[in-house]
Amino acid sequence: MRIIFAGSPSIAVPSLERLYHMYSRGKIQLAGILTNADSPKGRRGILEPTEISRASSEFSEILEEKGMALPGVLKPEKLDALFREQVAALKPDLLVSFAYGRIFGPKFLSLFSMGGINIHPSLLPKYRGPAPIPAAILNRDRETGITIQKLALEMDAGDILLQEKFPLTGLETTASLGDLVALKSADLLETVIDNLSRGSREGIPQDHGAATYCSLISREDGLISWNNSALEIDARIRAYNPWPLARTGHDGKDLYILEAIPVNSPELTSSAKEGTVLGIDKQAGILVKTKDGILALKQLQYAAKKALDWRSFLNGARNFVGSVLG
Repeated sequence: MRIIFAGSPSIAVPSLERLYHMYSRGKIQLAGILTNADSPKGRRGILEPTEISRASSEFSEILEEKGMALPGVLKPEKLDALFREQVAALKPDLLVSFAYGRIFGPKFLSLFSMGGINIHPSLLPKYRGPAPIPAAILNRDRETGITIQKLALEMDAGDILLQEKFPLTGLETTASLGDLVALKSADLLETVIDNLSRGSREGIPQDHGAATYCSLISREDGLISWNNSALEIDARIRAYNPWPLARTGHDGKDLYILEAIPVNSPELTSSAKEGTVLGIDKQAGILVKTKDGILALKQLQYAAKKALDWRSFLNGARNFVGSVLG
């Protein structure tokens, strides 16, 4: 089975690594790696490769030691006719996609004799779209999961080949949940490829009537409204870590809240305005009033400054208690 893997960010790296190991063991042929083009990063605009491109270079050492042919890394600007000719020359059987970031059209998918499969970090048909991990955290779901589906022309609507669910603790960030999903996905991917190799290619159709959707995240989504509840703000802080980070305003500057926890403090009930810094709790952190409940801030960071635990932060912000955030 000749496979082309398509992916870009770090969440897809363990799945790519698993394919390299499967190739080195003779289970598959890795025909190529498809990733986004290098993009400018930082103030100087230096072109940098995707995490998948970096990882492919590192994993290739495994194959070089065994004298095996290295899969080429493909970074097209467009999936146009010229690029489709390049892919067709590789004679691929299966496309494996995980967070590649582009839609595959019918002409491109037709190049693969076995079609394509996609790894999606939600329990489809729930949270179709580009940001299912933050969506599960924002909605304070009690469980989530991973789905491997057949690639279809409609986004995330293909038949389900394998699905695994697992509980959420309510403490996850997008970063920590993404790390867990990345590792679990590699195991599921190998299982699906083994099944396909044995001829098991039938999937379970999704209930399209039950589909829900999530949208791309923007920097503006990170802005905290203290008119929401402590539970809602806590979920926002966790969902937008590591990007765009939840933020509020203080003393004319952006203040990022990196970690917080809702606390039950009936004695702190007051008529103060939402966003007011009420005081501190020696165990929980800096206490801020919300529309419903108190939120304890545990880790904070001014824009362009270091991230600090709440005690260290107060050492440099002595008039913080009593101020109003927002």
